[in-house]
Amino acid sequence: MPQLSTRISTLNAGGSDGWGVFYRARKMIAQGIPVTELTIGEHDIRTEHSILEAMAASAKGGHTGYAMVPGIQPLREAIAQRVTDRTGVPTTPDNVLITPGGQSALFSAHIAALSPGDTALYIDPYYATYPGTLRAASGTPVAIPTRSKDAFLPQKSDITAAAKAHSAKSLLINSPNNPTGTVYPDQTLQDIAQACIENDLWLISDEVYDTQIWEGHHLSPRALPDMADRTLVVGSMSKSHAMTGSRVGWILGPERAISCLIDLATTTTYGVPGYIQDAALFALTQGPDFEEKIAAPFRRRRALSLEILEKQTTVKAIPSSGAMYLMLDIRATGLSGEAFANALLDAHHIAVMPGESFGQSAAGHIRLALTVDDDRLSAALTTLCSFAKGLTDDT
Repeated sequence: MPQLSTRISTLNAGGSDGWGVFYRARKMIAQGIPVTELTIGEHDIRTEHSILEAMAASAKGGHTGYAMVPGIQPLREAIAQRVTDRTGVPTTPDNVLITPGGQSALFSAHIAALSPGDTALYIDPYYATYPGTLRAASGTPVAIPTRSKDAFLPQKSDITAAAKAHSAKSLLINSPNNPTGTVYPDQTLQDIAQACIENDLWLISDEVYDTQIWEGHHLSPRALPDMADRTLVVGSMSKSHAMTGSRVGWILGPERAISCLIDLATTTTYGVPGYIQDAALFALTQGPDFEEKIAAPFRRRRALSLEILEKQTTVKAIPSSGAMYLMLDIRATGLSGEAFANALLDAHHIAVMPGESFGQSAAGHIRLALTVDDDRLSAALTTLCSFAKGLTDDT
């Protein structure tokens, strides 16, 4: 067999891909063992039937051939108008490329920002695919650590130091944040923008959770002074409209960047199926009330979880202002996040993600996805807290 490329064989840098506990839980489920899964950010409700009906009607109506590679014009127009209305940044269809989901958009954005070997900065903790995505785009990933005591907010001084030390070309951020649930305050985003300007960085802003804000507000850094021409925004229908399996997202950026990214799409994905785009267009026409309905269970479950956590002192919640997750500090147990998650799965068949799956800054933490019904979530979290307390009693 010929040798595989260095790029494909080193996507995980010789380490774990971070999904070990998740795979163990799925194997137990396949064996018939009931497991409460609080691992991945998958809605427990499925895509609204009206959206699926729009998708089926489009397919039956014949929109099953090649769609325009940049995306169908009505969808690009709808996203451009939505972004203009929500962010205040004038946006046209020429600033929009439709992609097969947010993950494809992340990869494509870094292909646009990086030449082979360029350093790409990203914030630790991070969504588990980020380092591999940067390597796949021929970048050299460099993590910028953050601290639990600071709610995992990045500091300008750390960004600047890393940018200068590595002659970085890009910075990837995510707010509202997966895995921490942190929403970056305006000052943090202003500091990030200033660091990008001073160090001539592309800013790649993953904003797929922008409809899940529980406290404060979402500010897209593209709206900050002098940032529209150096920011690529990743968006998606997955979280806002419970369309995870439909694989439809977008990149927002300067016209020249989008033009080049259309060339990339022509040679890779060749666009997104037209009937899926028609369904996405229909979903967007349902307006903000529909998006709030999709977000409402996670808002409610966050409040419910915080009430349970306030009744004990062993497990501490990192302040969470958005997204469908809670990051929990379990360092009082003396276990790593990975050891705790595996022990919890073995003892109580409750699956959570180790903080270490998202980087070393989250060591000693676990991520809880608020993706089961209220009663199951309450029972699982109560058991988790009791389990953690028992570990401290044993030490």
